[in-house]
Amino acid sequence: MFRTLLAALPLLAAALPALAGPTLEAVKARGQLVCGVNSGVAGFSAPDSRGEFQGLDADFCRAIAAATLGDAGKVRFVPTTYQTRFVALQSGEVDVLARNVTQTLLRDTSLGFNMAGVNFYDGQGFMVSRASGIAAAKQLDGATVCVLPGSTSELNLGDWARREKIRVQPVVLGSMDEMTTAYQSGRCDAMTTDASQLAALRVSAIRAPEEHLILPERISKEPLGPMVRHGDEEWRDIVFWTFSAMVEAEELGITRTNVAEMKSSQDPNIQRLLGVTPGFGKALGLPEDWAFQVIRQVGNYGESFSRNLGAESPIRLDRGMNNLWTRGGLMYALPLR
Repeated sequence: MFRTLLAALPLLAAALPALAGPTLEAVKARGQLVCGVNSGVAGFSAPDSRGEFQGLDADFCRAIAAATLGDAGKVRFVPTTYQTRFVALQSGEVDVLARNVTQTLLRDTSLGFNMAGVNFYDGQGFMVSRASGIAAAKQLDGATVCVLPGSTSELNLGDWARREKIRVQPVVLGSMDEMTTAYQSGRCDAMTTDASQLAALRVSAIRAPEEHLILPERISKEPLGPMVRHGDEEWRDIVFWTFSAMVEAEELGITRTNVAEMKSSQDPNIQRLLGVTPGFGKALGLPEDWAFQVIRQVGNYGESFSRNLGAESPIRLDRGMNNLWTRGGLMYALPLR
């Protein structure tokens, strides 16, 4: 009898729907997802000429809205700064933070957040003018370096300088715009932040971008990804599996243009992802076609990367570590079973 009950437990668990957490209930009640984003980093989250946020993180916000509300357009973007981003999430002003946030132990514990996957693997770098003659990071000994306050970049800069036994003078600025302006005015010899942001700033905010270069060294690991509040595991699951679905769709060759016809595939992995095989939406407290809506309305991870950061964008960033694991990268979807 006891063994029979144990064998039945997985089947019973699969049959039970997820209990809706308070965040999902709030999102449904207002009919809108509130997403905390960066106030303006090209390729990740920045308003276009119509004032609509575009970028890898903005796409992910829309993907969560598609999964939970069936409509990727039901998002209100809340621009946040380095000083306000965590307060906005802790206070409940936003439902999720998707704005180039580095995932660290203290942010996961002391700040009371849950990390919900890594949507961009990055590392901190330096940008300098070609006229400076600096070609390697160690040549920054004695240099002034623009950096943002309260960021992992500020901490990493100090750690790196001590480790390399060189002296740098941080010039701490309150926003990315201030930092870019200070760098271009000559107030600092270099600017430092995540290398992806430097690449975006170089083409979108720097005059004569060909006169500036990003040094080859990376002085840190910067796993960037969405964060949610502790205490609502159901919501964390939804955010995490929404991103995983975008990666799995790319692995399986499912795109915005072919997702409808792929519903007729006999591949059991595709059937589970697109809701043909029921139960996986129910397990998240969502409609069975939640992932289908994400892919149909937003696309897979590779599509989002390409149009915002990659070959289809002005930034033209190489996929590198953000390629699929089958192509030498680190992106790997957990099994949807």
